[in-house]
Amino acid sequence: MAKIDLIATAAFGLESIVARELKGLGYDELVVENGRVLFTTDELGICRTNLWLRSSDRVLLRMGSFEARTFEELFQQTKSLPWEEWLPEDANFPVQGKSVKSQLFSVSDCQAIVKKAIVERLKEKYGRNWFEETGPRYQIEVGLLNNKVTLTIDTSGPGLHKRGYRQLAGEAPLKETLAAAMIQLSFWRKERALIDPFCGTGTISIEAALIAQNRAPGLKRSFAAEKWPNIPKTLWQEAWQEALDLWERNVPLHIYGSDIDPNALALARKHAIEAGVDEVIHFQRLPVAEVRSRFKYGHMIANPPYGERLGDVTKVEELYRELGETFNRLDNWSLHMLTTHQFPERLIGRRWDKSRKLYTGRLECHY
Repeated sequence: MAKIDLIATAAFGLESIVARELKGLGYDELVVENGRVLFTTDELGICRTNLWLRSSDRVLLRMGSFEARTFEELFQQTKSLPWEEWLPEDANFPVQGKSVKSQLFSVSDCQAIVKKAIVERLKEKYGRNWFEETGPRYQIEVGLLNNKVTLTIDTSGPGLHKRGYRQLAGEAPLKETLAAAMIQLSFWRKERALIDPFCGTGTISIEAALIAQNRAPGLKRSFAAEKWPNIPKTLWQEAWQEALDLWERNVPLHIYGSDIDPNALALARKHAIEAGVDEVIHFQRLPVAEVRSRFKYGHMIANPPYGERLGDVTKVEELYRELGETFNRLDNWSLHMLTTHQFPERLIGRRWDKSRKLYTGRLECHY
């Protein structure tokens, strides 16, 4: 199988987690950059990384990178790339783009030029003048940063946070990819208890169960590259079989989620059923002040309401104080929380050992 350059994209702050996941899959030659991790693999790697990456947003096939300051440079260098190696004659290949701090700042013009260059390349290779684009989808992106162009094809389709178990979401939902990263950053181990005292629709609890069972997060969904004729179906079958073989279904777990919103809890239970982990997660309606545990050691991982989300900073601060009191009653436990509050330590009553800047959407938080 040929060597292929891939990019695993990530929200800012999660690049090291994605790199750790890739190393766990056996991909050691990595380049970590802002918002992405570059690595080299083969066609099977496209299948495996889409199935297994928990904290990455997408897996992109990197067609090429080059400098371009004029539209002519963009056109000629795009046309020089071997698009026919991936795009069949009937390929549906829309182009989207973005430009940051580059002379070619018109995104719409860049998209049109890249599209035209690819069409001209395919005309020469396939000997035809018209392409109906009725076949599989190859979403192409032209990204410009400081006059450097990167051309990619999206292998994932819908973002990797769409695991297939959460069809409905409550207010201000936490992305599955961020929830998985929060768990991995906590270094929680499956032998210990885990409590999410603001569980909402259950994302943290469900992602913890998937991690503990060593279950590939992409098992319940499909990917754009599954329809590509140049990736044999046997490779997807091999990757799926590996994921099924490594799934530890019967691991005993102590995962608890609580919330005061009955509607959110109903969704959490539904999502747990859809994910197939309802028997290993215990959800209950409970205010944070009443959370208790019989376990000596454990991790409390939480995404409490933000002032921006709740619209009432006073209520949020009272919840933080109650969270701090609950945490201080739990002997030998760790607390990991995502917050936008400027001084959460004053409310919790404990200094942080570590803090990391993360983003939920465009909102800057600290974990």
